[in-house]
Parts: sequence; C-alpha cells; structure tokens
Amino acid sequence: MSHAETELGLTERRAVETIYRAFNDKDPDLLDRVVSDDWQDIPLAPGQGPGAAGLKPIILGFIAAMPDVHIHVHEVMQTPGRVGVRAEITGTHLGNFMGIPPTGKPVSFPIFEFHHLSAGRITHTWHLEDWFGLFRQLGQFPQLG
Repeated sequence: MSHAETELGLTERRAVETIYRAFNDKDPDLLDRVVSDDWQDIPLAPGQGPGAAGLKPIILGFIAAMPDVHIHVHEVMQTPGRVGVRAEITGTHLGNFMGIPPTGKPVSFPIFEFHHLSAGRITHTWHLEDWFGLFRQLGQFPQLG
C-alpha cells in the first residue's frame, strides 16, 4: 500500500485539497481547518500577513476580481509529510485585481505548490504562480511602487 492510500496519506491529501476548496467554494475560513497555527506561506504576497489570516484577504481579493475563480488540480505527488501540486487557476477578470481595472477577459495560469505537513496539518507551503502569463492575458501589468 502506498503512502497516499494510508489513513495519514488520505488525511494529508484532503488537507491540501481544502486549501484549493477555500478558493473554489469561496470560503477562506476553510484554511483554519487544515493549516497549523504557525503555517508559513512562502513567499508572502506584497502586504500579506502571516498564517491563515494573512491568506484570507488574498482569497477574497481573487473572488472579488474573478467571481468564477477556480483552481483545477491536475497532478498531486505525495510522500509522507509532503505533497506537491501542479494546478491551474482560471477565472474571468470582472473586478479590480492588483490595481488593474476589470477587462472581462477569461484567464488561465499555472501554479506549482509544495506543502509540508505534520499531524495532518499543513505547516509550510512554497508556491510559484505564472503572474507574467496572467498579466499578459490581461494586457497590462500592475503599477509598481
């Protein structure tokens, strides 16, 4: 039996899936169920605070800018205490996003995340998003400074 099929493996996978459900279900409070009190989201977005409380406004910002935001998980790689995810964020840009006014354009961009877990809760998340690809689709970049 592989780790992904064990009770702990299933618990870890569900914890990671719940982060994406926080976006898909438009319920940032789901984070409280699955991240540790000292969870580290690396790197933090500009202005993002630590922990689940720091990511919740980011999720709400995505929902406001792209009411149909959805994270599609394409691949999950898992070993004990570690889960890697290849996913894609899709949505329609209908609200202000990072200072960019609504364009009405559909967008799609990849994300890659690596999660560390302990006792079934996520302790660290390292992530990389293709922001350049997103801004190219929107036809503009956020103002710097």
